[in-house]
Parts: sequence; structure tokens; C-alpha cells
Amino acid sequence: MTAARKAKTVGFVGLGAMGAPMVKNILAAGLPVVVYDLDSSKTERLAAFGAEVGACPADVARRAHVLISMVDTTQQALDVIVGRNGFIDGAEAGDVVVSMGTIDPEAVRKMHATLAATGVDIIDAPVTGMIAGAESGALKAYVGGALSALETARPALASMTSEIRHIGGLGQGIIIKLVNNMLAQAGRVLVVEAMVLGAKAGIDPETIIDVVTSTSGNSVVFETSAPRMLSRDFTGIRMDITIKDLELETQLGKSLGVPMFMAAVAQQVYQMGKAAGLGNEDPTAIVKVYEQLTGISLAKV
Repeated sequence: MTAARKAKTVGFVGLGAMGAPMVKNILAAGLPVVVYDLDSSKTERLAAFGAEVGACPADVARRAHVLISMVDTTQQALDVIVGRNGFIDGAEAGDVVVSMGTIDPEAVRKMHATLAATGVDIIDAPVTGMIAGAESGALKAYVGGALSALETARPALASMTSEIRHIGGLGQGIIIKLVNNMLAQAGRVLVVEAMVLGAKAGIDPETIIDVVTSTSGNSVVFETSAPRMLSRDFTGIRMDITIKDLELETQLGKSLGVPMFMAAVAQQVYQMGKAAGLGNEDPTAIVKVYEQLTGISLAKV
């Protein structure tokens, strides 16, 4: 690969429900992409859209200049970026790593210290917008890290997003994402309780939705979650990911001396869902636990 082609190429590891459509949007913008995932069937599907396939994260790094990690957990990000056969083993000075997963912000800072010794920079750029935003290219990216590194990564980020906002120093992008996620995740539990309460009292769930959406109790979380409880649409981001995020949120609160009562309670509610076998369903599926406890169902008949 020539230096000129490498400079234009984006490396992408993590081809899940969010990652795969993000790669398609990068390709649609005309940027070469080298992909890798532990699940080879995912790389094969993207190869059909024009992506090149790397043998491992290090191989991806040898062939690309901007290196994106879009994996679920902190440990997975560490493995991809600074682990054996990770980006660090293939990247060269001047390359930029973009950690887009919602992981421990302190881990990103530690990876920065490790990568800096090789001349490689890293920024955190988690996104909001869910799967629909990933598919449409309407994600919003919140970035922490050096502005110079952001400018290097901007063409790749712009191909996947409708907004790129620099929040501050390294880790700050993840922190603002955790703040946002906490509000949505705890709020969803309250929406479930409200819907079940009204239904148990004999009010038609569709009437609850109609009234609340035009009054002070309305919210984005209510509008997106409540109808899905009736239609039984529980596809989307896995409840396991919600539990992981809430753990990061409560850990962050503990490290800063901030009480996290509501987040901790919400975490335990979703943990009940996981224990009931709902870990692979959208977190809205937590309504099933409340329905079982109360003996009512919100499902349309």
C-alpha cells in the first residue's frame, strides 16, 4: 500500500449493529475502509460493499491512517487498541485512533499514555443516535482529546454523523455520553412503571400514550419507548449494553464522590431483566418483568 492511499484509508474494528452501517456510510463517502471483526461473516458482508478485510487489528492499522474501535466493552477496546496484535502493533507515528465505544474514560487516558510513546494519538468519540442514526448517517459524535487529532479524523467522522462536537480533554466525550445515557436509561424504567401503573388501574395503554405525549410528562424516552411496549418491538441495542453503561456511570460517580442513587436503582432493575433472560433484547423489554409482577400486559391484542 502506498503512503498516499494509507493516508486516505480508514480502519474499522467492531462490526456490530452500529458498526456495520457506520462502515457503509464511510464507504459511501468515497473513503477506502479496512475492516476486522472476530465474526468473519460480518467482514464478508462488508467486503461485498467494497471494504477490504484485515487479518487482525494490527493489520488494519498497517493499512489505514485513522483507526476506529467500535466495540462494546472496556476490555475489548484495550485488546483492539493496545493489546497483542492490536492497533499499537501496526500503527505508525502520526496515525490517530478513534475510540467510539462507550467505555471507561480513564482507560482511554491510559491508552493515550501508551500510544504516545509510538507517536500515535487517540481521541474518544462516542455517538448518540442508536441504530437508526447509524444507518442514516445522522449520528452525533462527542469528542474528547486534542483538536489536531480530531481534524485528522474529521473526514471519517463526518461521513457517519450529522454533528461533531468537541467537548474537551481526553475522556470528556465519553463522560457526556454517559450523562446522556444515564438520563435515558433511568428514565426508561420510570416510563415502564408509569405505563404499567396506568394499565393496572384500568386505563387503555394507548390512551396513556396519547395523553402523556401532549402533557408535561412527555419526553423523548417516553415517545420512543412507550409505543414499543404495546407493539412488542424489542429489537435494538442489547439490555446487556445498558447494564454495562450503568456500571460505568456509577463507577464514575463513585470516583468523583457524586451520589448515584437513581442510576444504581435503574441498574438493578435491568439486572432483573438480565436474570429473566432478557439480556439480548432491547432494554425496553424490561416491561416484561413488570408485567409478570403485576399480572397485566401492555401488548396490543
